Order: sequence, then structure tokens, then C-alpha cells
Amino acid sequence: MKLILKRLCTGNNGTFGVLLINNIPFALTLEREWLNNQCGLSCIPAGIYTCSRVNSPRFGNTFEVCRVPGRTAILFHKGNIDNDSHGCILVGEQFDLFDNQPGVLASAHGFNELLVKTATVNQFTLEIIWS
Repeated sequence: MKLILKRLCTGNNGTFGVLLINNIPFALTLEREWLNNQCGLSCIPAGIYTCSRVNSPRFGNTFEVCRVPGRTAILFHKGNIDNDSHGCILVGEQFDLFDNQPGVLASAHGFNELLVKTATVNQFTLEIIWS
């Protein structure tokens, strides 16, 4: 299985994107802005990664983006604004303001949709590209 994270725009409020399977969008994403791959402060470099299912003590059943140069524990999880990310990938269903900050809404729904789409796999390939 292959997912594509297509990044649409980036700035002080984060990096906004869309997740696709078979070229069909199914969820939205929010990551930190690009800050040279700094751990916990930046989105990860564009590229191709393997994502493995993990049971996170904080986030439960999710996927970790593996083999990111200089980084570990990059997870997909719920959240609304870039400060919820700490270098991870937040999944949602709608772009809008949250506490007067640009973010993603319906995060629980979007994250659950990711889990449904990946229910039969323990790993998938993630290609991150810029629009």
C-alpha cells in the first residue's frame, strides 16, 4: 500500500497538505513548518518512507514514519494546530481556524479514516511531495 502526502503550502502556522491513496484524497494533514528538519520543530524532508504500525503510549494504535534522517518517533496522530505536532503529522478533515489559529478540524474523524484505510496492513509506503 502506498499513500502520498501532497504538501500544499507552508508558513509560520505550519505545513498544510492532503493524504491520497490511489491518487484519491481522503484526509488533510498539518505538520510544522520547514525548519531544516530540526527534531520536534520541523516537518520532515520530502521523500519516500516506510511507515510501520506502532502502539504509542500517548496516541495508541498509529503509524511511525521510519528512517527519517536524524529523527525518530515521527507519528501520525490527532491534533488541530501546528503546536500539537512537535514534528509529527496531524490528520484531519477540514482546514479552518482553531482557537484563532489556522489548523485542521475533525481530527478524530480524519485519523480514524486513516486507520480504516490501513486496517489490513502493518506497513505502508509514504511518499511526501510538494505541490
